[in-house]
Amino acid sequence: MTSPLASLRGRTTLLVVAMTGAVWVCASIAMWVDTRHELDELLDAHLSQAASFLVIRQGGEDEELEHGRGAALHPYAPRVAFQVWHGTELVAKSPDAPATPMTGLAAGFGNVSIAGVPWRTFTAPNDERAGRVIVAEQVASRSAIARAVLRGTLWPMLLAMPLLAGAMAWSIRRGLRPLTQLGSALASRSPTALDAIVIERAPSEMRPMLDALNSLFARMANLLDSERRFTADAAHELRTPIAGIRAQAQAAMTVADGQARRHALRATLEGCDRAARLIDQLLLLARLESGVMPEFAPLDLCGLARQVLADATPDALAKRQSLEFVAPEHIAIRGSATLLQALIRNLVDNAIRYGPSGVGIRVTALQEEGRGVLLVEDGGPGLSEAQRRQLGDRFFRGAGTQEEGSGLGWSIVRRVAELHRMDVEVDRSPALHGLRIRLGFPA
Repeated sequence: MTSPLASLRGRTTLLVVAMTGAVWVCASIAMWVDTRHELDELLDAHLSQAASFLVIRQGGEDEELEHGRGAALHPYAPRVAFQVWHGTELVAKSPDAPATPMTGLAAGFGNVSIAGVPWRTFTAPNDERAGRVIVAEQVASRSAIARAVLRGTLWPMLLAMPLLAGAMAWSIRRGLRPLTQLGSALASRSPTALDAIVIERAPSEMRPMLDALNSLFARMANLLDSERRFTADAAHELRTPIAGIRAQAQAAMTVADGQARRHALRATLEGCDRAARLIDQLLLLARLESGVMPEFAPLDLCGLARQVLADATPDALAKRQSLEFVAPEHIAIRGSATLLQALIRNLVDNAIRYGPSGVGIRVTALQEEGRGVLLVEDGGPGLSEAQRRQLGDRFFRGAGTQEEGSGLGWSIVRRVAELHRMDVEVDRSPALHGLRIRLGFPA
């Protein structure tokens, strides 16, 4: 299970919540202290009035309280008032209370205005003496308390907001530091730098992005290497046929004999054909190594092989070689027709080119356990075990061969087979005693 601290979202959330909680705790404590103080003041005022009333009752006095005597008990005392009535007789009141009833006979809460000052009243009946007790409080005092509570709420908030904003900004910046590191790493990279980016302690949300970037860099590096190899291969391999063409062209210009001139021109054309074939091979190999997947479609293996053999028949007849094709009517496979034809063409061309005159070449298409199989066998000298292991290396050609070639054919065969997920086996043909190549298509 991934730790929350390994997640960018978890880190940021944890830091923001922790800092916000700490600031709000401090603000709540300040609000609680101020609000509790104001409420205590109000309750103390009510207690002072009740105490004044009890003092009057103990002393047996029913007259009006002296103003200084009541006000000395609490500074909020002038903001509250009471009246005690026995019937229509006012037996006791606070200094700020008028001599007339502050409210009607109905019990409960009410709102009155006395000398232009609004009051909130509460009337409680006294059934024993057919009277009532009226307690009143100035509305302004309630507003003052509300403002005090609001002040106690807003001031801590106003003071806390900058701290909270700073804490959140710091937390998010710290949580998103890996993204900043990634941006700095990308901005400071050289255009030719294609090595992997490493961010220490990268969060889990960044790992897919880092993997995708590093995978892209790896593909770009492979493409650049492929281009460099293509350029080097082309320069290396084209130098020889071009030099041969130039030599033959110079010979055709200098010789006076018509037969010798025709021979030089024919050799020039053959050199051009070899150069053109080499260029085609290099371009095909470069396209295969570019990393672009070809489009696959349903194909008939027998039809592909039959077409390639028909094109190769003139070359085989020129060397008095026999071409044999053994196959059923149809074998269904999936792949790229262009690439598979190039694969079969290279195998058949190698068998014709490097096989001696008069030998047989057999191509067999068959099905084994629901998968297509193609066998290419020849009666040539074959290859040793060490030479078979080198097949597919660029420009590798069997020792002792006198035939012209680029050594790229097997590189193309290997790459096409990889793209089609084909099995490639190379051994000695039990029937023709030469080389046998077995290609197994996926089911």
